[in-house]
Parts: sequence; C-alpha cells; structure tokens
Amino acid sequence: MRGNIKRAFRLYMYFFRIGWFTFGGGWSIVAQMQTDFVEKEKAIDAQELLDIVSVGRSLPGTMIGNVAYLFGYHQCGVLGGVLSVLGIITPPLVILSIVTLFYHSFRDNPYVARALTGVRAVVAPVILSAVWKLQKAGSPLPKPMFYGLLAFGCVLSLVFDVSSVLVVLSGVIFGVIYHFVSKRKGAAAQ
Repeated sequence: MRGNIKRAFRLYMYFFRIGWFTFGGGWSIVAQMQTDFVEKEKAIDAQELLDIVSVGRSLPGTMIGNVAYLFGYHQCGVLGGVLSVLGIITPPLVILSIVTLFYHSFRDNPYVARALTGVRAVVAPVILSAVWKLQKAGSPLPKPMFYGLLAFGCVLSLVFDVSSVLVVLSGVIFGVIYHFVSKRKGAAAQ
C-alpha cells in the first residue's frame, strides 16, 4: 500500500514535470511516455501504451488528460490516475492563469508571436515521431490495411474536411467490424 502511494506521487511529479511541454495536443507527452516508460523503465509495453492512447483518444475530454488517468490507473489504481491527471493539468493551469492576467501585453507582443510560430513548427515532427513509434508497437490490422485506414482518415480529414469525430468513429466501426470478421474466419478455420 505504502509503495503504491509513493509510486502514485512519483507519477504526479513525472506528469507535473512534463506537463510544462504539452504542445501539440498531448502527442509530445505520449512520445515522452514511450521513451520513459516503454523503452527505459519497461514499466509497460508498447502495445499497452498504444491501447491506453487509443482508449484515451476515443473518450470525451482532452486526450492527454484521459491518457494520464488511464496510465496512472494502470500503474497504481485510482490514486495513480487522479494524481497523474492533477500533475498533467497543473502546469497549463498556471500558464493560462498568467497569460490571462497579462493577455493584453502578450496579444500584441511580436516576440511571443514568433515564439509560438517556432513552437508550431516543431510540434509536427514530435507528433509524427509519436505516431511512428506507436504504429511500430503493432496493430492487429495487417500493415497494408493499417496504412490504408490511415490514408483514408487523412483524406477524409484534409481533403473533404470531415469532422474529426466522424473520422475517429469510422475507425472505431472499422476496427470492430474487422475484429468480428477475423474472429469468424478463425472459428470457421478450426
């Protein structure tokens, strides 16, 4: 019990520390979690992290808040989940409070605008790196089907401007259908 509490507070400090850099909608945090918990500590395997991220993205709310809770819960129960979420939300809460107080000064500051432009430029490669590492973890879908679904989602989103919610739901539906078809084929083969 005592070790569990200590581990939960360790998760709080981890997410608090990396919560200062949650640019890119949380994917930069997922990439850091991949490095720290999968590759270095081996506290979780890549498939488990991929499952946590998939569920976290599918639920309402912020993706990284959901992922932090699910990961913390996976590591040490409800206390781990709650402290992980508190750790990840504290830094943005502090930053937003400061920005709100000095909004008029920040809004027209050319240095702030340039800094944010730089952040936007480096977020894309961080997100792509996280996606690449997670897809290497494995998928129950065959690779050609996985890449086809990825391309289909990109086309729907970028070319036809389909809502992200509908793109995600179409992926969920496809995954469920694929699961049941695969299960039936496996049962028929036996």
